[in-house]
Amino acid sequence: MTPGLMQTAPLSTTAILRHGAANHGRRQIVSRTVEGDIVRYDYAQLARRAERLAKALKDLGVRPGDRVATLAWNTHRHLELFYAVPGLGAVLHTVNPRLFEGQIGYILRHAGASVLLFDPSFAATVDRLKDQVPDLRHFILLTDEAHAAPGAVGALCYETLLAAQTPGFDWPVVDENAGAVLCYTSGTTGDPKGVLYSHRSIVLHAMAGGLSGAFGLSAHDVIMPCSSMYHATAWGLPYMALINGCKLVLPGDRFDPPSLHSLITGEGVTFSGGVPTIWTMYLAYLAEQGASPGRLNRVVIGGSAVPRVMAETFKQRYGVTVLQIWGMTETSPMGVVATTTPDLDDLTEDERDDVIWTRQGRTQFGIELKIVDGSGAELPRDGQASGALLVRGPWTLRRYYRGERDVVDAQGWFDTGDIATIDAAGFMRITDRTKDVIKSGGEWISSIDLENVAVGCPGVRIAAVIGARHPKWEERPLLVIEPHDGHVLTRDAVLDFLRPQIARWWTPDDVIFADIPLTATGKIDKKRLRDTYRDHLMEQPAPRDAPVAQTQS
Repeated sequence: MTPGLMQTAPLSTTAILRHGAANHGRRQIVSRTVEGDIVRYDYAQLARRAERLAKALKDLGVRPGDRVATLAWNTHRHLELFYAVPGLGAVLHTVNPRLFEGQIGYILRHAGASVLLFDPSFAATVDRLKDQVPDLRHFILLTDEAHAAPGAVGALCYETLLAAQTPGFDWPVVDENAGAVLCYTSGTTGDPKGVLYSHRSIVLHAMAGGLSGAFGLSAHDVIMPCSSMYHATAWGLPYMALINGCKLVLPGDRFDPPSLHSLITGEGVTFSGGVPTIWTMYLAYLAEQGASPGRLNRVVIGGSAVPRVMAETFKQRYGVTVLQIWGMTETSPMGVVATTTPDLDDLTEDERDDVIWTRQGRTQFGIELKIVDGSGAELPRDGQASGALLVRGPWTLRRYYRGERDVVDAQGWFDTGDIATIDAAGFMRITDRTKDVIKSGGEWISSIDLENVAVGCPGVRIAAVIGARHPKWEERPLLVIEPHDGHVLTRDAVLDFLRPQIARWWTPDDVIFADIPLTATGKIDKKRLRDTYRDHLMEQPAPRDAPVAQTQS
């Protein structure tokens, strides 16, 4: 091998911070705090405060490799931690505060965090957790002196710690393969598992995310992450913003439609991202108020399949383009993004929409996808064959944190747990999760496809489909619907809406109207629905108009 003769400066989060401060130093950061006020400063000030924070943490004994945990919302103080902690060579451990307290305690113990920084709204939780996490040595309240309340843990005040530090800090050179940010899965299929992102993976993911084939960011954009900063680094947006010089708007802990709308219109937000439930509520708010989303022109939606009616409403009524994203904590999380390609140029607009909105997106550079059958043989990329979806790439998991062995095969492929198709243009379509696919009389029924049709029924706010036990067919689809406030729906009306759009034997055996539980990351909690309703069809006689499967045997 002839070695290359280029420099080998490490890819690091500190390099992103330096670039943002030096080249976009006056670009504004607007943050709503948990206390309720609005803070405004710029990237140059972010860098200076990150330096002070790094020095304060070092004085508290934080060393390379130590885990520094957070229970925090989307604020400027949390953003400062995104740069200060990895910049020290330590690991930022963002904990999901929406998890059950038992899970939070488990995660903190499993990660071995020595420092916990938390917003005032989590003070009572931290007081209760203190004795469950003996490795925690320091507690820091993310606020100022006016709002500081040390509580049972005797927490230090964040702003006081920063004020005590002198300006400037000599950032250490960190190995690009060193751990930088530790995120945990939501634990819907067992204990949460840790995914440790490296500096290299974060930088590559952030660079790829800003490209025109993905989010298409530029210095003219105003970004507001509605994806939580504790969940897969808010989809990398806090890093993408500095790389591309975007104005950054942080909504704090208020994700209700009026609060989001005031920032979207008041700050000129052009780009945002979040799970479908946030945008379902926001669209309902716009319709009720007769309001416009201002300069907003792109919304990236992920976490679960985007209902086509949502995308069409955004585009047709408000001129906002929806970018669907598929990924998972294990892919940092960007896997595919629903952007167009010249392969679709000869199609009509309706035909292009069919391609875009019946698929999760197309493969981005840096991510490889393939589908395999039960024996592990690769299936054709014809858009028809479906199989287990495997993924690999520089920002894809190799091993879970503290895991004893790699969770990829010999060629580096990670099994996502999804069932999918891939076509010749690289468009990938999730047909179901392995655990969610409904196996009815030897045939597979896609819960995702049924949900996407059902959510288009007038009056439906959220729709979820699970496989319920059936005495004859093993499983049958059961539709659970949460209506919009003030809307009255009936079982027959919903089924009448579905029938012309689905195969007859896909018709749900029953429709239940109830509040739909969400996971800590805002996804539909299928596990809880199955626990509640898995025997629903066994406990009552089948409806008189129950469908007869045409192809089952």
